[in-house]
Amino acid sequence: MARLPEVLPGRREVRATIESMAVSRESLAGLTLAEFSERLASADPVPGGGSASAVAGSIAAGLVAMVARLSLDRAKYEPYRATNERALETAEAARTKLLRLADDDARAYGGFSVARKMPRDTPELEEARNRATEVAARDASEVPLAVARECAGLLEVIATLAGRSNLNAASDLEVAGRLSAAAAHGAAANVMINLPMVGDERYAGGTKVELNELLRDVDRTLARVAQYVGGGTLRAPEPS
Repeated sequence: MARLPEVLPGRREVRATIESMAVSRESLAGLTLAEFSERLASADPVPGGGSASAVAGSIAAGLVAMVARLSLDRAKYEPYRATNERALETAEAARTKLLRLADDDARAYGGFSVARKMPRDTPELEEARNRATEVAARDASEVPLAVARECAGLLEVIATLAGRSNLNAASDLEVAGRLSAAAAHGAAANVMINLPMVGDERYAGGTKVELNELLRDVDRTLARVAQYVGGGTLRAPEPS
């Protein structure tokens, strides 16, 4: 294991040290579905729940894009063209971003594992280890927080699309909504478990408040999606 600097480093230096010590990993997006499933099932903690949540969100975004494409250029859904075009653009961006966040989460947790394995044989080494742990825990919180935010935003798009897209694919849209909600809740769980080790009560408190509000909104939005899909009819187009 690499030796730590004699002078206790700041946040940037700690992160650079962690990253240099962490083992590099190939992109999760480059794995087949079977390979990713095998990675999750292994004893290796990376990838874990955070990456799985991000991938679930990306799959939800893929379903949204599919529904939008099945609605565009069909006369019945022409009044909803703007809604579907916007949903398609948002979903494709979210699909890509969430796959990137899956990799970011794996790297962040890898950095946290490295920090926890740093030596603590002397007071100086223990202090360096504690600081590295705090930096790594914050990184391991911020990535799934970004996943939760992205999935919550995607769910809002799904709610707008429900009843304004191809009714034959309505169940696919509801699946997308449920996957988005589950991904948001899963990512939030990963944030919450890391917050106590961040060492910043103000940051931890503010993040908890944000997550509680976000998850309440997610649950309400998912209920609206289920209601619109269950209605089985088209709604009025969005106001211009």
